[in-house]
Parts: sequence; C-alpha cells; structure tokens
Amino acid sequence: MCGITGIIAFNEKGKQYLSKIDAATAALNKRGPDGDGVYMQPNAALGHRRLSIIDTSNAASQPFTDASGRYTIVFNGEIFNYKELRKELESKGVQFKSQGDTEVLLYLYINEKENCLERLDGEFAFAIYDNEKEELFIARDRYGIKPIYYYKDENRFAFASEIKGLIAFDIPKIIDTASLQTYLHLNYIPSPYSIFENVRKVDAGGYLTVNTKSEISYKSYYAIPYKEKLSDYPDYETAQKQLKELLEHSVRQRMIADVPLGTFLSGGIDSSIITAIAAQHTKHLNTFSIGYKDEPLFDETRYAQLVAKKYNTNHTVFSLSNDDLFANLHTVLDYIDEPFADSSALAVNILSMHTRKHVTVALSGDGADELFAGYNKHAAELKVRSGGLTANLVKVSHPFLKALPKSRNTKAGNKIRQLSKFAEGMKLDNKERYWQWAKWAGFTGDEMLIQKDAKRNKEFEKRKTEILKHVNSDYNSVLLADMELVLENDMLVKVDRMSMSQSLEVRVPFLDNKVVDFAFALPVNYKIDGGQRKKILKDAFKTYLPEELLNRGKKGFEVPLLKWFQTDLKSMITDDLLSASFIKEQNIFKPEAIERLKTKLFSSNPDDSVAQAWALIVFQYWWKKHLTP
Repeated sequence: MCGITGIIAFNEKGKQYLSKIDAATAALNKRGPDGDGVYMQPNAALGHRRLSIIDTSNAASQPFTDASGRYTIVFNGEIFNYKELRKELESKGVQFKSQGDTEVLLYLYINEKENCLERLDGEFAFAIYDNEKEELFIARDRYGIKPIYYYKDENRFAFASEIKGLIAFDIPKIIDTASLQTYLHLNYIPSPYSIFENVRKVDAGGYLTVNTKSEISYKSYYAIPYKEKLSDYPDYETAQKQLKELLEHSVRQRMIADVPLGTFLSGGIDSSIITAIAAQHTKHLNTFSIGYKDEPLFDETRYAQLVAKKYNTNHTVFSLSNDDLFANLHTVLDYIDEPFADSSALAVNILSMHTRKHVTVALSGDGADELFAGYNKHAAELKVRSGGLTANLVKVSHPFLKALPKSRNTKAGNKIRQLSKFAEGMKLDNKERYWQWAKWAGFTGDEMLIQKDAKRNKEFEKRKTEILKHVNSDYNSVLLADMELVLENDMLVKVDRMSMSQSLEVRVPFLDNKVVDFAFALPVNYKIDGGQRKKILKDAFKTYLPEELLNRGKKGFEVPLLKWFQTDLKSMITDDLLSASFIKEQNIFKPEAIERLKTKLFSSNPDDSVAQAWALIVFQYWWKKHLTP
C-alpha cells in the first residue's frame, strides 16, 4: 500500500498551488516509507509515497509514466490478478519494463479506459493523468478498502489518500456541521462527506474525471448486487462448497507478495478461517494476536493459540496492559486527520505496530460479519422481526431495564445495556431501528449538544435518508446497509488508518468481489438461523477449526475509557477539552449540555456518557490541532 496525492490547476491562480505537491507527498510519509516521487506538468502534479510489496525494485517506482509519455499513474493498493492481465496485454504487444502490478494497471487503463475497473480483482485507489487531454482520472475499489479524498474550488482540484495531504495544499478548513452532527451519532463520518466543507471522498465502486477546464464528472462502476427477493440460489450443501472455493481462491490471491506476510489471528471465526486457508499455502505462516492483561473478559488469545497450534504457525501474542493502551492514546489522536471515535482503533494501532516488526503484509478477517450476519445486533434484528414470547417480554420490561445500571465493561451491565437497547428497537420501524442501533453513544448529537441550526438539521436528515435507503422488510437489506455504512466508514477506515500509520499493508480476503456477490445471492436463513450467526461460514469451514471456536459468542473489545476518565484523563476533560471556558470560547456545543454530560460521567451510573465523552474528546483534540491558529 502507498500514499497518493495530486493537483490539477484550472487557471493561473490554481497553478500557484502546484508547488505544494512536495509538502502534500511528505504528509503521507507513514503510508509509504520506502520511497517517494513527484511528477510535474505546467497544469498538474502528482505525488507518491511507496510501501514496496510487489516488485520492490526501482523499476516499479511511482509516479509511473508509460512508454509514450502521455499517461502517468499514482497507485495505492494491490491488483491481485495482475499476472493474468499482464499476459493478456503482452499478447496484444505491450512490453513491460517492471514486474509489478502498477504498470499492468496503467496499460490496462490505456487500452480499456474506465472499463478496466470491472476487470480488477484488488483493493485500490489510483489516479492517472492524461498529459495530452490534460485530464485526471481517479478511481476507488468496490468496497472502499483504500481511501481517496478530494477538494475542488474555482481554481484547482486536489486529491490525497488522507486529508492531511489536502491540508498541505492550503485548502480552507471549514467544518461541515451536518458531518459533525452525523459523527456524534455514529462515531464516524460516512462517505462521500468529510468533516470539512468541499472535501469529499470518492465513493466506493466509483470514479471521476476532471480536466483543466474545471469540468468534472462522477460515475459508479459497481454496486453490490442486492435483490429484495431471491428466486435462484444453490441448495445449502452446494452453497457451502462454492463458498469454500471462492474464499480459498481469494486467500491464495492475496498471499502474492515479495515481502514477509502473515495474518491477524484474533481467535474469532473469521480470522481463524483466513489463517487456516493461508497455512495450507505456505510452510511457515506468521500469525499475530493481542491479549489484554487487565481485561480478561475480552481476552481471546486462548482461542487464537488453538488455531495456531492446529496449523503450526509462527504465532506471536502481544499481551497488552491498560497502560500500554493509554500510552498509545496520543499517537492515535495525533495521526487521525478527521474525527473518528471507534476506540478499538487503539488496539488495532498497537497490533499493527508490533506486527510490522515481523512482516509487511497481514491478512485480516474484516467483512465477514457484515456479509454473513455476525454481530450481536444481527441476532437481535432477527428476533425483532420474528417476534415471539421472549422478545415481547423484553419489550414490556423496558421501563424496568431503563432504571438499571449499564456498562460495556461488565458481563451483567453489558447484558442489561443490550436488553434495554433491544426493547427500544422493538418499538421502531425497520429504518428507524437500524438508525438507532447504528449509533454508538446515547444521544443523537443534535438537539442535545450542538447549537441550533435549521439548515444543518435539514442536511443531516437528508443524509440520514440516503443512508437508510436500502433498509426494508427483507433481512438482507440490513446487511447491505452495514456493508455501505459500517464496513466502509468504520471498520475499513480503522484498519487502513491504523495499519498505514505503522506502514503495514492489510488485505481483506472476504471482500473479494466474487465472495461478496455470492454472499448477496444467498437467502438469509443460510447466514443466520435461530441463534446461530454466520451459519454457512461455520458449516463450510467447520473441519478447518478447533471445535471450541464454533459455538462461542462474539466479543468485541472495549477500551477501559471510564477508568481513564476518572483518573489519567480527568484533567483533560475538566480543565481542557471540555472545560467551561473552552466550550464557551469555541461556541459549537451547548455549555449546559456539556456540563450535564460531565456530571453524569463522574457519577456512580455513567451509562452511555462514557461513549459520548470519548466522541467529544476525539473531536475537541482534532479541533485544537487543525483549527486553532
């Protein structure tokens, strides 16, 4: 993986920003520590930071220009079927000077233009400048595994893998208040929006073209093939066999590398399956897990070690204390350039840091939960839709449940929290329940916290409607919404940013497009049936896994935020980021709402105020870093 950036000028004023390309490229140094390059033209410039994975020689350095000198590419990602594509291009007379996938991608585009996108098996974001037409082409992979942001005004168009690259071009930093409102509901900002006005993300499965005349067009080349009613699908036994073949092929493809490779092995079903397949295609597979010394409720290393032992992998466990996590806090907050409050990013960052000491590429199990209904909320959604005595008993118990103390960090407290959330959801329609269960904190973040703004509220509702457009009476529509919302904007962002901050490439075999398309051609009862989640995945690979893994519940790690808020981070809350004086000076949030939040946070029953406070701390830290003089 790499970091890419670039700019195209529309006029003389726009040309003044071309010289910023070196600074924009340097801002992405963590994404590519192995080299850098810049391409300059009178009206455009491209920059690249390199993390060498396939063909580590200088022949594959970027920006890469074709033999004619007309086309130049900067590319972040991997094309896993590049060898087959290379042979095809060679049969047409193309002569290659490198052994990597960058040159193959460039010549495939030259031969097929935007149609090349449908032929790519990979995870990517790339830009190609046509020096003759003075036109820039930018594309992103089908599921948004690799990021790309862009900014456009009357003078210029700029893009970068991360917002920090755009900031180097001196873009105006004006908060998009509707994005802030969405962030306070979800803990992240969904595509195509960002925290800044006029900064957007290229949609997953989308591309754009822009030229020096400031003409720009956006198009989509892929959408998940969802059908509300399935009429033609394989029987269950055949489907298991097909799923195994597809996933095994995907893992094999993603093991192509000229550098050391391993797998993340959490002890859950998904990473264990990826590890089991990968172990069959290499003699000495490296596997990596993190454990939690101070949080035994969330420690799953025992299960990871069972898989490692079964496949005789070179297994490494990084056992973390809460102090280790806290020591990494400011590293994460300093790296993110857009508010992102999924606190598990701390653990992913540390895992990536330690893993990078051993390998350059790691395979992960991301995507399986969204494809095959693996989350607790998926089981809850099925119960709501199915009804029954138990569900109705929980519903009528809601007033009692609301009065009980709730916590994510104890078994009893977490169960009460889940039951209360379930009872609330039963009262809502499909769309509103999805929106309610998508939120992390206990407030929507609008009426309660932010100063009144009718225009912002209208835009927020518009974006909410767009997010919920697919959710209907069909259960698979929930999984589709999760793919487009949760996976793209939370899970993949977390893994990309935290791994690239450590110069580690992470590949996601479950997001091979053939696997995804197949999953959405299956009926819901193949995926979740009664109390069994990820049913077909477990059944297809049950002989690959230790028996102890198959029937255990899913545990998501929770960072011990409450402990920190009551000790090490208390002064940051009371005297700095959420202090009364700073809130008043900043003039974004309602002072009285912030005071209520702090009172609850430091009470004997903090409940969801912990998540609320974390979202605010992340935003405030980001605001101070990027928006103060």
